[in-house]
Amino acid sequence: MKAIDVVGAIIIKNGMVLCAQRGEERSLAHMWEFPGGKIEVGETPHEALIRELREELRIEVDVQFEKFEVTSYQYDFGLVNLTTFVCSLKKGTPQLSEHSAVEWLKPVELNSLQWAPADIPAVEKLMKEKVSL
Repeated sequence: MKAIDVVGAIIIKNGMVLCAQRGEERSLAHMWEFPGGKIEVGETPHEALIRELREELRIEVDVQFEKFEVTSYQYDFGLVNLTTFVCSLKKGTPQLSEHSAVEWLKPVELNSLQWAPADIPAVEKLMKEKVSL
């Protein structure tokens, strides 16, 4: 089974967390995730996250150095190794290109969405811990 290393951004603005809904044409369609994507050869996780957010949402972020959560989840298409980082929105307003929707939610509201399985441990940790920028 193929291993896929991906990064996700927990973008916090005014105490709210950015949640992104996967598009119709993508695997796990309509599920919610922390935006991000695959780490390319030669990229650090931070570089991959900055690039993916620029490409997917047309935004710039500051990424905290420390990892927030590391999760592995076995999907039918491969083993996804997801590393999430807390980020602050530096520039731009999220624009949809690969996602069908975005929402800003309070951490206590995160469980109102249907999350992709790999993102759930980070969601649960966010709901328990007070994270701010």
